[in-house]
Amino acid sequence: MLKEFWDSASTTYKVLVFSAMGMLGVGIVLNLVGNSTGNQDLAVASLAVIGVGLVLHIAGIVVRGQMIRKNLKR
Repeated sequence: MLKEFWDSASTTYKVLVFSAMGMLGVGIVLNLVGNSTGNQDLAVASLAVIGVGLVLHIAGIVVRGQMIRKNLKR
């Protein structure tokens, strides 16, 4: 099921998924670096990057839900 969905998924969904994963990964790395070096400004700024990644993730869930709903109507 997942392989079939990914093969037929729209480019918008794929971009959202990879963007969300990238932003979350960058945010986590920034947070680790900020906390390891004692740079609190970097650690706090990383939370905004993680937040953007979570918003992109939710947007991807919405796009996937709309695609599934559209396919079920057929």
